This record gives sequence, C-alpha cells and structure tokens, in this order.
Amino acid sequence: MPQGQIRKALSGFYYVKDGEKVIQCRGRGIFRNRQISPLVGDFVDYEADNDKEGTITHIHERKNELVRPPIANIDQAILVFSAKEPDFHPLLLDKFLVVIESFDITPVIILTKMDLPSSDEKTTLSRFAEDYRNIGYEVFTVRKGDTALAEELLPLLNGKTSVLAGQSGVGKSTLLNTILPELELKTAEISGALNRGKHTTRHVELIEVNGGLLADTPGFSSFDFDHIEKEELSACFPEMAERSPNCKFRECLHTNEPKCAVKAAVKTGEIPDYRYADYVQFLQEITDRKPRY
Repeated sequence: MPQGQIRKALSGFYYVKDGEKVIQCRGRGIFRNRQISPLVGDFVDYEADNDKEGTITHIHERKNELVRPPIANIDQAILVFSAKEPDFHPLLLDKFLVVIESFDITPVIILTKMDLPSSDEKTTLSRFAEDYRNIGYEVFTVRKGDTALAEELLPLLNGKTSVLAGQSGVGKSTLLNTILPELELKTAEISGALNRGKHTTRHVELIEVNGGLLADTPGFSSFDFDHIEKEELSACFPEMAERSPNCKFRECLHTNEPKCAVKAAVKTGEIPDYRYADYVQFLQEITDRKPRY
C-alpha cells in the first residue's frame, strides 16, 4: 500500500506527499468513529482512487502532536517574539518554552523588531537574550530589514520538521517572507487599540525549505498545561532539570523543601529569579487545575 506524509489540511481534505506527487485524500470513516483526526505531519498509508485522489487508511505512530495548531511529528519550534508592539514578556515566552519542552521539541528563540526599543529597553532585552543563551537555547535578534537572518536560520531547518509559532503580530509572516520571499505571504499591521496583530494565516501547511519542512501556524498565541503534571514541570526548565538530581528529595517541587539545589541556584543567581517566579506561577496553575476524570 502506498505511503506518504500529510503536508496540508484544508476544508476536510488532506494533501499527502508521496515522492514527487501530491494526492488529495479524505480520511476513512473509521477515524471519525474512533475520534482520531489525521494531522499535518502524519505519515500515512493511503489507497489511491486515481492519480490525484485517494483515501487515508492508516496513520503511523506519532513522535508527538500539538492540538493548537493541529500538527504532528515536530522536531523544532521557532518561537518568534517581538521586542515591541507587542512588548516582550518573558512569562509568555517561558509558557511557550515549557509546553514545547514537554513534547520533546527543540526550541529556537527569535526576537523581532529590535529597532523599536529605547536604549534602556535594548539593554534589558539583551540581558534576557543572554539568560536564555546561558540556559542552552539558541537566540536570534532581528531588526527591520535585516536580511542576514535567512543565512543564519536556513541551516537550522535542514533535515528537520520545524513549526513557526508566537504571538499574533510579532512578525511571523514577515519572517517567512524574509526566508522564503517567493511565498509572498500577507502581513498585517498591528491593531493599536488591542496591542496585538490580526490573524493572517488560515491553514496549516508544511513547506519544503532548505532540505527540511517548515510549518506556519494560524491563530496560535498561547498554550496551556493540561497535559503536564506538577511533578513533571521542572523537567521542562532545563536549568532546573540539570540541578534536580542534587536536591535532597527525589520528588522535590523546589518550593518549600529543604536542601533544594534549584532554590540554591536561584539564590546565587545561577537561575534567573524571573524564571523561577514563572515556574512557581505555572506550578500553582497546575495545582489549581480541576481534576480530570
């Protein structure tokens, strides 16, 4: 039976790439009965009705999957945040990072619009960027009209399936236009009243670029922690995961326990205090979550 990968989903159709051909497929009714939805990024078996149409018959096991946006088998997430308009908030970035880490996806951070902040704001942003680099993340900063980013970013895409994500209005489509100018994606101005952008992307599609696949994701501005248990949270903070084995208690939550290596690192400044504060806030959100039955 022929196999391929879903590269685009639109209006109930799944576009399966098999070698050089693309087959427009429907999903079998059995998927609906089992409440399973094929996702962009899925590797699938299909039955061909003709050269252009077919039916998906089997979905292979997924490496991971995201619900919003609906996409599977992601290796890398390129998280785009703006320095201004909307303003940069490490709390929101940390929320994205935690969820991305929980799916075993490698994050890359890009700060756009670095030409807009004041001198003092740039100093603060540079300090944030250095903190995230010290944790182990790759961080890129971009000014308006900066064309050098494509040269830096393209090698990261090679051989990987990457998702492009971030707040609305931070410049995701503009960034894609820089990397892939032939796409000529629409860009939208910031809504001044709301201090956020308007959604301009309408579907999820994997685009072949530099030997890899890149997905732009529509309407994607936040994550939740529904799938993360409180005991798992610190593993999603690399600097905490590194130090957790040195805590006195194996199940240490790094809040009130004695001889906690994470709290000791916060005290000495090895772990930024805002990262720890975000951890505590996320831990409280998970603790307060209504039980699932």
